[in-house]
Amino acid sequence: MRQRIIIGTRGSSLSLCQTRMVQARLEERHPDRQFAIKTIKAAADRNPEVPLVALGGEGVFVKELEAALLAGEVDLAVHSMKDLPLQIPGQLAVAAVTEREDAHDALISRSGQPLEDLPAGSRIGTSSLRRRSQLLHQRRDVELLDIRGNVDTRLRKLAEGRYDAVVLAAAGLIRLGLEERITQYLPMEWMLPEPGQGALGIEARADDGEVLEMLRGLDDEASRRSVEAERAFLGALGGGCHVPIAAYAQVSGGTMTLDGAVCAPDGSRRLRDRLAGPADAPERLGSELAQRLSARGAKEILETTATRL
Repeated sequence: MRQRIIIGTRGSSLSLCQTRMVQARLEERHPDRQFAIKTIKAAADRNPEVPLVALGGEGVFVKELEAALLAGEVDLAVHSMKDLPLQIPGQLAVAAVTEREDAHDALISRSGQPLEDLPAGSRIGTSSLRRRSQLLHQRRDVELLDIRGNVDTRLRKLAEGRYDAVVLAAAGLIRLGLEERITQYLPMEWMLPEPGQGALGIEARADDGEVLEMLRGLDDEASRRSVEAERAFLGALGGGCHVPIAAYAQVSGGTMTLDGAVCAPDGSRRLRDRLAGPADAPERLGSELAQRLSARGAKEILETTATRL
């Protein structure tokens, strides 16, 4: 039995906060072992001002962590599920999906005004095509500007007056103890989240039975199934991490409800639908909802988006 387990993470304040949460839970469950954190800098963190698409898009936050796992430098890696590509190396496995935090997107404005009350021409910072398209669907009269950097950096840029408001994942703000900074939790009717938003995924080597068994106790079944449905929806539409596809699943008893949306980059058109089904068949539910939206033109929207990137 290994006495020392190495946990890999990015070095941002949010990544470290999330990883320490996982570390604390493991220490509580396995007091006879030592859990140490090793920070590994992702390409996206080394180049904070470069657009994510220019860095290769999908997987820019996880590639180095996965390489460290495969090389045996770390025993497990903690990711935000929304950053994890649909396809991971065959030698790796998502050993646990933790209980989901609030999946909403959050608006933080300098004036304290919610989205609907912001003056025309207000500058809103976000680099997410998913967020941009849905914001424009609600407010065609605002100016959307790219913003990169960790949560602290984005809030500093807001305070400096570069933006009138920024949109961030509520889960990250809550975990960092910054919930009081939130001006508005953007309603799901306006802004569906990115697949997996609010959940943490813990990756390990697929043949490391000792660590896989250790992480099993951290897995939250409802959260895992919800994330699986959302990612199946994303995959069936041919999407990755940086496309205007949004989804949110909820489990109640034995039933899962999945909301999904595809939005044109300029906000001019949004396709959205909801489907319910057995909670123990999340991937089938995600695929079926994708088929329904595809029949209404979702693939055409995504193909048009791809030609503009």
